[in-house]
Amino acid sequence: MINSHGTPGDRPAGRSADDRARLRILVVEDEEKVAKALQEGLEGEGYDAVIARTGEDAFFLISTETFDVVLLDLGLPGRDGFQILAALRQQGRDTRVLVLTARDTLEDRVKGLDGGADDYLVKPFAFAELLARIRAMVRRGRVTAAPRLTAGDLEMDLWTRKVSRAGRAIELTTREFELLEHLLRFEGQVVSRETLAREVWGEKARSLTLDNVIDTHVARLRKKIDADHPAKLIHTIRGVGFMMREGEV
Repeated sequence: MINSHGTPGDRPAGRSADDRARLRILVVEDEEKVAKALQEGLEGEGYDAVIARTGEDAFFLISTETFDVVLLDLGLPGRDGFQILAALRQQGRDTRVLVLTARDTLEDRVKGLDGGADDYLVKPFAFAELLARIRAMVRRGRVTAAPRLTAGDLEMDLWTRKVSRAGRAIELTTREFELLEHLLRFEGQVVSRETLAREVWGEKARSLTLDNVIDTHVARLRKKIDADHPAKLIHTIRGVGFMMREGEV
């Protein structure tokens, strides 16, 4: 986790440094230890990370330099995160923005979305999840509409954290939501237990116990998602992992 001591937890292995060499990330964070931990962690993953400690510093940097991704804290001295986000979009820049916030309320999520943010993480968060979000944003490009993930008639709203299928709401636990989100982000692709252990559970390696935990969560999620629906979405790829896909695999 990124915590008050500013220490990132275990990091998953990411892409090679060559794949990320040109990716610049602006870290807008007023807590010095957290900002430094994020910078060190990102640079350890091969990214070029720059820190802005105040809203004014962030405004200057986004106005004079180019970044691929901005990690934006909302609670900043001077100009707050919402003002920085507004300035970025008013300049017509399509930089991907991931909001880092302790404000876990629907109102702030909607405000950030309306302001042009692409995704969000609520503090405290696991560094592994931050890396996964960055990779996902880079893969899909900037999101100009609401950040939603879909597969068939299943829909997930990343801001309100609501899930529905065929218009009917589905109640999920936090872990089930994270698991479903990861499967949706890789729709049509096999997701291994090793990947889920790393990206969803934040563990560096698989274990028999963790495999059983993962299988149990997938079974519960499948019951909530696929029950009473003829078209199944969550599939087990025997000996490999799982796949989110409409219809048979």
